[in-house]
Amino acid sequence: MRKAEETARPATRAAVVLPWQRTPGSDTTRAADARLEEAVGLAASIGLEIVFQTVYTLRSRRPATLLGPGQLDQLTDIAHDEQIGVVIVDARLSPVQQRNLEKALGCKVMDRTGLILEIFGARAATREGVLQVELAHLEYQRSRLVRLWTHLERQRGGFGFLGGPGETQIEADKRMIGERIVKLKKELEQVRRTRGLHRDARKRVPFPVIALVGYTNAGKSTLFNRLTGADVHAKDQLFATLDPTMRSIRLPSGRQVILSDTVGFISELPTELVAAFRATLEEVAEADVILHVRDAAHPDTGAQKADVLTVLDDMARDGMIDAQWPERTIEVLNKADLLGGAGNVPHRKGEIVISALDGEGLPDLLEALDAYMTRTMVEAIIHVPMTEGSALAWLYEHGEVLERVEGETGLELRVRLFQPDHARFWRQFPDLRVEQPAVEA
Repeated sequence: MRKAEETARPATRAAVVLPWQRTPGSDTTRAADARLEEAVGLAASIGLEIVFQTVYTLRSRRPATLLGPGQLDQLTDIAHDEQIGVVIVDARLSPVQQRNLEKALGCKVMDRTGLILEIFGARAATREGVLQVELAHLEYQRSRLVRLWTHLERQRGGFGFLGGPGETQIEADKRMIGERIVKLKKELEQVRRTRGLHRDARKRVPFPVIALVGYTNAGKSTLFNRLTGADVHAKDQLFATLDPTMRSIRLPSGRQVILSDTVGFISELPTELVAAFRATLEEVAEADVILHVRDAAHPDTGAQKADVLTVLDDMARDGMIDAQWPERTIEVLNKADLLGGAGNVPHRKGEIVISALDGEGLPDLLEALDAYMTRTMVEAIIHVPMTEGSALAWLYEHGEVLERVEGETGLELRVRLFQPDHARFWRQFPDLRVEQPAVEA
């Protein structure tokens, strides 16, 4: 016990600094206090001890240090007095700015991108997640190599003074990082092909896929657990879930669907991660329904919604998701329990208010999913001969039989099918007569 106490390392003391520039005229501008709170939550989620936090209002962004001279002097004194080991700057720093701040403060400096990468690196559990995080880390670090090891220069060719300086350490590092990136991309491509095969297998089943998306810590994993009875890690913590998880559930009508829990979105998501986590985002692209889960109790819920929609719009612009994704999206306002119940949550038509923690509103959500599934299904009248027992069994298994009329030579079924099932049935039983039901005037 004593050995464990002696070897346990104390948490690194950290300061969180938010450089803030007001952008008037924007309805979705994130309040400085809410943004600072998010940054503190990100830092605390990897075990840092936050001993100082502040917002520094910037008149202009200084190319050398980002912060102004007075702000930098104050932060230097605080870092020394509080024995701070790392300063988190909640902004994107250039390599020069990061290096200059580290020299001035005398401690490690990490920007927003580096912090998010650290969190992802600590949380990734699957082989795919680990590869994606390592790739993002290397692409981020490649631009931040500095000339620190000139004494390790290699001499190539010649003798004595004839060879001259050969490959420097920084050049060797860049070469090794480049080679590793190429290898990782090949391994990830293999993982994506495997995921594609799994996705094709699900399409052959097939069951509709419902993807949970939303800002980090909106309660997606809690909702996932509540609906599926699973035990996916759910915690009041930013980025508690990284790797996508899928489970099947049954809707009130008896339809079986697949629910997918995905990684949370965040403002200013590093471009390295947007690219590296493409395979994870493909689960959203392939979904039949998108549940956009929002934290209704968060003071910045409007800005968080805008951040999620921006990422999805960017995916549509890059061809990763179809442009019609808003038509199959249902807004879910979560955490009603923090506001005193669903009746106290303002919402618009089509939005569903729930509390994933205590289950309030979940029946309404499931009914809405059922109603959406019904709208996207097609009706058909199918004549099934008595000899086609397999076709009859297939329709009852994959469709919703609305009406059954028995005749002398067989059955006439009025069924409702998903569009892929309708096409599959026609291919599997091409000799059967399929009609569209007459539209009532």
